[in-house]
Amino acid sequence: MIKVLHFFKTYYPETMGGIEQVIFQIAQGGAEHGFSSEVLYLSERGAARNETVGNHLTHRSRLDMHVASTGFSLSAFKDFSQLAKQADVVHYHFPWPYMDLVHFATRHGKPSVLSYHSDIVKQKTLLKLYQPLMNRFLSSVDCIVASSPNYAQSSPVLSRFRDKVEIIPYGLDRATYPVVPEARLDFWRSRVGSKFFLFVGALRYYKGLDYLLDAAKISGLPVVILGGGHQESELKEQAARLGLANVHFLGGLGDEDKAALLTLCYAFVFPSHLRSESFGISLLEAAMYGKPLISCEIGSGTTFINIAGETGLVVPPRDSGALASAMLTLSNAPERAQAFGENAQRRYSEVFSAQSMVSAYAAIYRRLLRKP
Repeated sequence: MIKVLHFFKTYYPETMGGIEQVIFQIAQGGAEHGFSSEVLYLSERGAARNETVGNHLTHRSRLDMHVASTGFSLSAFKDFSQLAKQADVVHYHFPWPYMDLVHFATRHGKPSVLSYHSDIVKQKTLLKLYQPLMNRFLSSVDCIVASSPNYAQSSPVLSRFRDKVEIIPYGLDRATYPVVPEARLDFWRSRVGSKFFLFVGALRYYKGLDYLLDAAKISGLPVVILGGGHQESELKEQAARLGLANVHFLGGLGDEDKAALLTLCYAFVFPSHLRSESFGISLLEAAMYGKPLISCEIGSGTTFINIAGETGLVVPPRDSGALASAMLTLSNAPERAQAFGENAQRRYSEVFSAQSMVSAYAAIYRRLLRKP
């Protein structure tokens, strides 16, 4: 059994973002493909070893500070070094500049895979300082994996490493999602109705939710926003200013409630407008649940999931009017919306299954170790 060590700044159960979901799916599915996974991450709760998440082990290093959204830990150098010695392959999850430092400081010498989840978009000034280290780090790993051909082709960083870039789409396993009791579905029907547009995700600067609120004002259609984050109070203030009685902010909820809302929603709207959104796991979740999709064309994996005119509608970024028009189009054409949803679910099954993703990573691990 190949032993894989994943290294990322956060993980379950403390944070439940898209990258964490990808790591979880890889780790969960590994046993069937000849590898086991452990995950090392930073935590404000302090250090801990050998905690169990799903069927795999996790380890925490104490988070000491944040600098420009980057977590740092003094103890993680030692923790990583010890765990890497026990692993056959180290699997990095980019971007996280601190990880580059740990990689070079520990000199672990193990084969390394790097999942390239996103370009660095916001910290442009700091990127200039970080770029030499980043380029050295990306040059030093054995294999770089992008989640879509769209992102690999449009990323100025990945274009410099084409010879080592491979494409493995993110994958999800529907069996890991809870079956929702009818009583819970009834609860949410009574709260939000059944013909609403759903957004799921962290409330971050690149999610385009201010444009979604404007679109809700223009269209008058019901919108449910599931997730918390730094922009929550700002967005609620905007909704109050616009007088939006048709928008529900639910905050962060558990997996069962998320599954209930994905089951009930009429369509899924994903207004991310910057390339920080490299893929869109919640967009893929909606496809898995057979929902018609609305997303923006930002040259990333969102348009690899949502094919315009086939699985849903794709609009220009930062365009509330176009977003509202797409919502109204789906609302007024239920048969077309249903067909989009069926196509989205079929595309999920054919391209984005967790089984396919895990199998592809297992093949890379074996190749790096020269195992059949």
